[in-house]
Amino acid sequence: MIYEFHPEAEAEFLESVGFYESRVKGLGEAFVDEFEFTINRVCDVPKQHQIECEPDIRRASLQRFPFALIYREKQSKVQVLAVAHNRRRPQYWLGRYG
Repeated sequence: MIYEFHPEAEAEFLESVGFYESRVKGLGEAFVDEFEFTINRVCDVPKQHQIECEPDIRRASLQRFPFALIYREKQSKVQVLAVAHNRRRPQYWLGRYG
């Protein structure tokens, strides 16, 4: 299965990469690697992660960084709705899947 970003989720992802890279050289790349590892797990078995919002929005946490991928299956793809920081603005992404 392949994935696609919601446009706002892609912006969040790129912003996070830039933030980490500005802190420590190479940390942005580490964030990208962690994202790719997690999204590949999601694409392999999308239903393995817990439901965040009924009926079909799920959450997959990154291991090294305080972020989670908020996603759903949509037309044989995984749609990433948010790359959400675990401690900021809970469920701000709710309007992205309507």
